[in-house]
Amino acid sequence: MKVSRIAAAGLLAAASLYSVLPAAGSPAPAAGSLSPDRPLRELAGRQLLIGTAVDHAAYTSDATYRDRVGTEFDSITAENAMKWEVVEPVRGELDFSAADELVAAAKRNGQQVRGHTLVWHNQLPAWLTQGVESGDIDATELRSILRRHIIDEVSHFRGRIYQWDVANEVIDDNGQLRDTIWLRELGPGYIADAFRWAHQADPRAKLFLNDYNVEGLSPKSDAYLALAKELKAQRVPVHGFGAQGHYGVQYGFHSASEVAANFARFEKLGLETAVTEVDVRMIMPADNVKLQAQAQGYSVLLQGCLLARRCNSFTVWGFTDKYSWVPGWFEGEGAANLLDENFAAKPAYRELQAILALAR
Repeated sequence: MKVSRIAAAGLLAAASLYSVLPAAGSPAPAAGSLSPDRPLRELAGRQLLIGTAVDHAAYTSDATYRDRVGTEFDSITAENAMKWEVVEPVRGELDFSAADELVAAAKRNGQQVRGHTLVWHNQLPAWLTQGVESGDIDATELRSILRRHIIDEVSHFRGRIYQWDVANEVIDDNGQLRDTIWLRELGPGYIADAFRWAHQADPRAKLFLNDYNVEGLSPKSDAYLALAKELKAQRVPVHGFGAQGHYGVQYGFHSASEVAANFARFEKLGLETAVTEVDVRMIMPADNVKLQAQAQGYSVLLQGCLLARRCNSFTVWGFTDKYSWVPGWFEGEGAANLLDENFAAKPAYRELQAILALAR
């Protein structure tokens, strides 16, 4: 059951509560204290799925990482193992082995699985992009290839994925459809086609739009709202809207109420909402001020989700700095996750504990 509107004031006050919780390495709180030092999934209970992206290589090689994935979260997303370049590196040769391992592990751990991602302009197999660029793959063939990819992947995991990121990052920061090989070659109808094909392959899976910089009210989230309305009008089976939540402390954050208000617009269309890829990076080196600011970034996104009526999952994009994607993508930035490189809890982790305890 979601947190009531009556409890909203208490929930919004949670941002200051991590300061009363134990620091990393401190003894667990005594019984009856505000937020027992329990895993996030246990604190969340049934009100919300708490998830993480999972690095397959780390999962198979690092026992501590593997244990925390299993005990801390009740939903997982394959960070890369379901992306097209991984599952079909050679045309016509499908390799779901890494993704299958993660899905099987999730079942053992009593976890749900989010599928990520079916249509994206990045991490495509070289044979596909080179074929389009050279003219060897024309628009008709490309549409057939995309259809086959979506049906093959969704069918493979049929019944085992509760939400799919179907169309990922299809709108740019100016609120226009992103200039990609899909738009250039197939036209805007590829988005509706992708949802229809995914639904055909697994009618029970919830199918999501997903993007970054759409957490609050903005021209980009306005464009997604218009797209969602158009898809719904065409009876396209779109079921949800996902806001990634990649933040940086140097840029500031939305308020929790703005996140909730943005989500409410999509929920009025009958869509579910989710926070799908949360991390909060900072310019290195980290210090106490930046870490406290980071906690605020995580806080507003979780609170915004809890205050929304149909936000049913909150996923962090990795949980330990030891395996973060951020330093390799943003020069001079890092420390974006809930735990440090030694798996010690940061203020952001304690903040999520406090919020989830208050929202029960």
